[in-house]
Amino acid sequence: MHHPWFLVVVTAGLSSLSAAGATHADQLPRPSIIPGIGPEQAALLSSIQRLPPAGIPAQRVASAAPASSGAYGGGFVEWLITGRDSSAAVLYNAPQRVASYGPPRASDAVGKTIDPMYARQEVDYHGPQGSGTIVIDTPNKFLYLVIGRGRALRYGIGVGRPGFEWSGSKVISRKAEWPDWTPPSEMLLRRPDLPRHMDGGIANPLGARALYLGSSLYRIHGTNEPETIGTNVSSGCIRMLNEDVIDLYNRVRIGTKVQVI
Repeated sequence: MHHPWFLVVVTAGLSSLSAAGATHADQLPRPSIIPGIGPEQAALLSSIQRLPPAGIPAQRVASAAPASSGAYGGGFVEWLITGRDSSAAVLYNAPQRVASYGPPRASDAVGKTIDPMYARQEVDYHGPQGSGTIVIDTPNKFLYLVIGRGRALRYGIGVGRPGFEWSGSKVISRKAEWPDWTPPSEMLLRRPDLPRHMDGGIANPLGARALYLGSSLYRIHGTNEPETIGTNVSSGCIRMLNEDVIDLYNRVRIGTKVQVI
């Protein structure tokens, strides 16, 4: 049997708790009705503070490493051939950079001063070739695009080394932007140190554009060595400044006649 004083204490305690709970409940949002329990139990459940779930740290996605651009021998071969460090070209042509900034541009090539006489310019031309013909003046290292009425656009070029000069008529059979380079077998016999293939890009010796001449191995192309314009330097191809070969590329079409003299 409970004693009266015990009931008084318990009753007072419950009343105190009820009053405190009512005050706290007034500060809480009104509980939603939960089926199966009464409003008092719902209020009690709503007053329970739940800790938010622990945050899940964001996953770090590693960037894919740029694929090799043919830096053979750790770049030694490229340095031996061109005197340039190809590692910058690897980063330059990395997929992440291309996606952000676009493919390489001719103006990005490292430029060096060349003789002003080899700068692109419109000049008088009185040769027998018709308008639209490309004329390669090998001895003077000029390429002319005949525009008619005694005028032509003249570009400075680099031509074949002694023993690699040639002459004749060809037509442009193919055009390519930032072409890949696969040295022909004859070149590899002379230079077994050369890479077997190099993707197009700023470090590629074919430069920004290539105009393929008939079924031959010869091309009119850009260069990553602008200082070689005006010299006998190639294995028979005609090299131009990147900005010049882009200009010529945009002016001619497949089937254009090329006269090499």
